[in-house]
Amino acid sequence: MMTNQGNRVTQGQFSFLPDLTDAQITAQIKYALGKDWALSVEYTDDPHPRNTYWEMFGNPMFDLKDPAGILLEVNNCRKTYPNHYIRVIAFSAVRGVESVTMSYIVNRPKKEPGFSLVRQETEGRCIRYTIHSYATDKPEGERY
Repeated sequence: MMTNQGNRVTQGQFSFLPDLTDAQITAQIKYALGKDWALSVEYTDDPHPRNTYWEMFGNPMFDLKDPAGILLEVNNCRKTYPNHYIRVIAFSAVRGVESVTMSYIVNRPKKEPGFSLVRQETEGRCIRYTIHSYATDKPEGERY
């Protein structure tokens, strides 16, 4: 049975594990580069599960083959946005399109506000549930 210790945001691979170290991140980067996947670093202050389009930090790294360069980009993003969620995404062009093959969080805010489940009763006996991110209670730029 998997449990979510501390009610952390669980998006992408490795989300139920403790935070990855730089050595573990480098190992995942090496794996992706070994498969000829392009890598990108993204960040957000709104980790809602349906918010799949995070802000890009720099450009996608299509031609970079050195894991140290990608880790440098991750660390630059951490310095610029220390209280945001940051993830590394790997893209595969095997099918002729750039499709996400790997995605994992490499930075989290110290305090993750979490989500609430909102129940709405609609016509008849229908009940609609939506997820509300507590992070969006504050305007963008003031969330963390």
